[in-house]
Amino acid sequence: MRVIVGILCLVAWLLYIGQLISVANFNLAQRLGLQESSDHADSLFGHLELWAARWDLCWLWILPVAGILMLVDHWMWPYAAMIGGGAFVDAGGREAAKVYGLRGKGVRTGSQREHHLAVGAYIYLVAIGCLSIGTGLLETI
Repeated sequence: MRVIVGILCLVAWLLYIGQLISVANFNLAQRLGLQESSDHADSLFGHLELWAARWDLCWLWILPVAGILMLVDHWMWPYAAMIGGGAFVDAGGREAAKVYGLRGKGVRTGSQREHHLAVGAYIYLVAIGCLSIGTGLLETI
């Protein structure tokens, strides 16, 4: 189980790289489909997404590193998995709450396709976060 969860955690590097591109060049991230296009999203939403990407760079590296630690069976992997898993559960839940809250007030948050892609990413964040926490907990008890 540890190896499977470790591999799933490594996939999170793709999300991290997407956020790195968003911070470095938000317009490029929009053209690549990593961020909602300005044609379908209010400028407020784009501004919030840029700031969220900046925060993600500071915080969301922990779970992919935990994935590496899991694969090499380093003694610290359960702790990194639980901390990183908590970060991913928070990020996925918080972003979903933000998007649904803004949409509920009429703020344009992207096209339907972009919305489905974002929700899929949020589900992945929460799911891999919960799996990581559970795997880390099982190892420590």
